[in-house]
Amino acid sequence: MDDFRFPDIETPCVKVCVVDPETQFCIGCGRTRDEIARWIGMTPAVRHEIIETLPERMATLTLCKRRKGGRQGRLRELK
Repeated sequence: MDDFRFPDIETPCVKVCVVDPETQFCIGCGRTRDEIARWIGMTPAVRHEIIETLPERMATLTLCKRRKGGRQGRLRELK
C-alpha cells in the first residue's frame, strides 16, 4: 500500500482489483474480498499468514482460468 496514511502496512496489492467469480480470489493479489476489506485492521502476524498462502492461491487461480482471446474470442463464441 503506497498510501501515506498507512506507511507501515505491508500489502500484496498490485492495483489489479478484480475478483474471480469461481475462486473468489483477487486476480491481482490473491486475497479474498473479506481479506481485502479487513486488511488494515488485521495484525501484522495475520497479514503475514495470509501473504504466505498467496503464491499457492495464485497458482490455483492461474490453473482455473482459460484465456479466451479477448474480443476476438468473444466474437468467435457468438458464431
